[in-house]
Amino acid sequence: MAESLAPVAESVLTHVVRSIVDDPDAVRVESLDDDGKIVLEVRVGEGDLGRVIGRRGRTAMSIRNVVRAAATRDGVDVDVDFVDD
Repeated sequence: MAESLAPVAESVLTHVVRSIVDDPDAVRVESLDDDGKIVLEVRVGEGDLGRVIGRRGRTAMSIRNVVRAAATRDGVDVDVDFVDD
């Protein structure tokens, strides 16, 4: 596994998402560099994407806010994308 671009943010994101979903072992977080902004892509098991996004996207927005706050410890700007495979 490659070294994370935002280790604290990625760790927080993984922990939060795993605590929400039915299949925590299926959670995958990948960090990408997009012109200076770190993008954390989240993939979850089948049927769990709705749980992570929540009603009207409220859960996803809350997760993004927490992860952005954690990213200040990494000294980077992050965005979180929830990917449906």
